[in-house]
Amino acid sequence: MPTQTFRLNGETVTVDVEDDVRVLWVLRDLLGVTGPKYGCGINVCKACTSHVNGRAFNPCAVRVGDLGADDEVTTIEGLPATVGAELHPMQEAWLEHDVAQCGYCQPGQVMAAVALVNKARREDRTITDADLDGIRNICRCGTYTRIREAIVDGESRM
Repeated sequence: MPTQTFRLNGETVTVDVEDDVRVLWVLRDLLGVTGPKYGCGINVCKACTSHVNGRAFNPCAVRVGDLGADDEVTTIEGLPATVGAELHPMQEAWLEHDVAQCGYCQPGQVMAAVALVNKARREDRTITDADLDGIRNICRCGTYTRIREAIVDGESRM
């Protein structure tokens, strides 16, 4: 069986798995990282949103064989370490705005929000209502108003 090597939350990992296995299953089933949630498996719901090399991606739609040894996958579990804190500023905003209800989509929501703010900063701007409208993570509980408020607050903390 082929081996796959990439970086996960700051550490190099190697797994024995076929190239075509989706990164989500490698994370959850082989590495025990359960923050990214399985929702649809077809890149629609975004419950599994994580980062690869600092940008949002959906591991349910990416083959592990498409990752290189230098690719850095960050999940919600590794997000606080990216700022050297116990919680990432976006997570703090999430808590203060009482966003989560059931919580299932929240790891993906937070990861999408951080990626959005980072993208806007790379473009030397702040997030806009159009940016917020473009987030496609599905929340069955419907906390979208609080999600938007937390993203704006989180941006100011980052």
